[in-house]
Amino acid sequence: MHNSTLVLVRHGQSAWNAKNLFTGWKDPELTDKGRDEAAEAGKILAAARFSFDVAFTSDLQRAQETLRIILEQLGQTGLETFANKALNERDYGDLSGLNKDDARAKWGEEQVHIWRRSFDVPPPGGESLKMTAERVLPYYEAEVVPHLNAGKTVLVAAHGNSLRALIMALEGMTPEEIIKRELATGAPIIYRLDANGAPVDRTEYEGGAPQVTALAA
Repeated sequence: MHNSTLVLVRHGQSAWNAKNLFTGWKDPELTDKGRDEAAEAGKILAAARFSFDVAFTSDLQRAQETLRIILEQLGQTGLETFANKALNERDYGDLSGLNKDDARAKWGEEQVHIWRRSFDVPPPGGESLKMTAERVLPYYEAEVVPHLNAGKTVLVAAHGNSLRALIMALEGMTPEEIIKRELATGAPIIYRLDANGAPVDRTEYEGGAPQVTALAA
């Protein structure tokens, strides 16, 4: 029995994404392209006849604006929505605001790669993916799971790394697997959950036609 549905969307392109800057907890707005990506996500969900019971987002405007645009496309602008910094992007600390090429010039390509793609090595003054998971998952369990347990359809609009932390837990992935997982901006990821809250399958829309992957419960 399929009990509930969880939809995850990474925010559309931000002004700092476009400039190749480390963003983290900084708060740039969406670009026109980012707004278009959010609208496209909304159109995909509308075409699939989604109607949400509740939505969650981060404390940062690029995720909140993505959610707002999606809900406009769905005709659900009055939906109950919760915003919390627990769902923020991972904090890049001293790298925040730096161009990624400049950071490589300063610290070396290998070191920057380790900071970006290791599971438990934080950049100076910032968070690792492991540290990000340690705030995302308790919030998810406390605030989101009760809605899923009640059989609701839930939308989460957040960030690449906060969503990676969530996907890692949902799919039982290893640190090595999750750090290789790329999430496209504005591409819905849909999980159907069983009565125990375990994912039955995952539907992704990146690049057009929906791709459904069965998941071991």
